[in-house]
Amino acid sequence: MCIAGSMVIVIHAPQEQEITSVKEIWIMATQPSFLLYVASVVLVVSVLVFHFSPLCGQSNVLVYTAICSLMGSLSVMSVKALGTSLKLTFEGKNQLVYPETWFFMLVVAICVLTQMNYLNKALDSFNTAIVSPIYYVMFTTLTILASIIMFKDWSGQSLGSITSEICGLIIVLSGTILLHVTKDYERIPQSRTGIYAPLSPSSTPRLNGELLRRIEDDARSPEDEEKALRRQEMY
Repeated sequence: MCIAGSMVIVIHAPQEQEITSVKEIWIMATQPSFLLYVASVVLVVSVLVFHFSPLCGQSNVLVYTAICSLMGSLSVMSVKALGTSLKLTFEGKNQLVYPETWFFMLVVAICVLTQMNYLNKALDSFNTAIVSPIYYVMFTTLTILASIIMFKDWSGQSLGSITSEICGLIIVLSGTILLHVTKDYERIPQSRTGIYAPLSPSSTPRLNGELLRRIEDDARSPEDEEKALRRQEMY
């Protein structure tokens, strides 16, 4: 599902606009709609960092992953702007003379450091199998939303192409969620040392029976064992 959805998105992806100066990206970044998105992200991240993170960051996986995803959407936009500036510079059109290039570089540093900090906190507090799919879904969705707002990716596209991209995104996200659900591990003791191992569903009934017999053996007291031995001697 992930591969199929990605192929649908790539096939119907919009044509990338040809940018000749960092000034053009700056105009896109300062349009009211994107500034509203940036303000919303900063506000939500501030509330999550200063209020919810100390309160329930260690118990709710959505707090840290939401911070990473929101800041990640801004970092992707800034990296795209900075990458375009560097590409134009290497082509002979020096963009380092513009303050906008250095501003995008500063935004990239702030967003990436914040994103990595809270991603590490999420991975330290929760299982990777839980963090990865949630982070992927939120990060992908918010990045596409930010790109649509800033670069106007859907302007000039037909309704069919837009619908196909949305369907492709839903398929990718559904595949990611289903992949996480099917990775449900069942743990039972493999020995008296308490070592655990993942099991396949087909082996679950047999091993559950072995586990039950082992529990029954552990539950037997020494007196029960002595009585059983006496009965065997009498017979």
